Amino acid sequence: MAEKKKAGLVRYLKEAFMFRWNLLLFGGAAVAAVASGHADIALPLVAAAEVTYLAGLTTLPRFQAAIDAKSRNEETGGRLSTRSAESPEAQGNARDRILDVLKTLTEDRRSRFLRLRARCVEMSRIANAVRGDTRDASGASTELRTPALDRLLWVFLRLLLSEQAISRFLQAADEASIDKTVVDLKARRKKRADSVGEANQADDRIIRSLDDSISTAEARKENVEKARQNAEFIATELDRLENKIQAVTELAVGHTDPDEMSHRIDAISEGISQTEQTIRELQQITGVSDGDTTPSILDADLTASRAVEGGGRK
Repeated sequence: MAEKKKAGLVRYLKEAFMFRWNLLLFGGAAVAAVASGHADIALPLVAAAEVTYLAGLTTLPRFQAAIDAKSRNEETGGRLSTRSAESPEAQGNARDRILDVLKTLTEDRRSRFLRLRARCVEMSRIANAVRGDTRDASGASTELRTPALDRLLWVFLRLLLSEQAISRFLQAADEASIDKTVVDLKARRKKRADSVGEANQADDRIIRSLDDSISTAEARKENVEKARQNAEFIATELDRLENKIQAVTELAVGHTDPDEMSHRIDAISEGISQTEQTIRELQQITGVSDGDTTPSILDADLTASRAVEGGGRK
């Protein structure tokens, strides 16, 4: 296995020095040293304290892992600070998109999604508590996990929407009636064919019309069967994805390496291509297009979703 690329000492020093609390304390101490009237003594002491801080922090394996992960993500075009840099307007738009989908779901499906999201948030809090509620100076550990988890939760939400749409279609499609239609049409065609004779069937308009009706009815039957297969796949995939999301958030409690956690979540994300293909095939009835970008789900304020609970269509 190839060795993971390191950010290097210069990057470690830069990130440690640019940490906002360090800048605040270092700047304040330098000003105080100058104002003390003994700058020749105080400033070297401040500098020595800063060097000690930088040397200590940059040698911590956990800090190095966070900066290494941040650096690799930047090289691949990722933007780790996207969540914190989002404007209030962008955050509001993301929340509105999620709420719009939630409002269309039945109460049981909406509750299922909100329970899963709440579990992700709770596991994140527990993981922080296990680590003594400490956070990387760069924020990389959180930022690495959030986008990938957002994608998994967004796929889960769209799957719920697809499941609901197919369920309504299957309820509306009277398969028994379709079967009866096929049987009746075939019986009428046989009767007509017997009456006109084999030689005249090709030119008989009624037989041609009956053949077209039979093909249409059989296509409807095939469509219902395909919908039933999709419904079975989506139900199974919902269970699988829910278990995967729960498992990966629970793993965060016992793993402090953000890069390792990122790879685990990315591996799950890459394994849902078949699921996303099914969603694309069903986007005409779900209304959620493949072009939709993943909204920030874990960071979004979904308190308004409680107002729509109980108001979903059952």
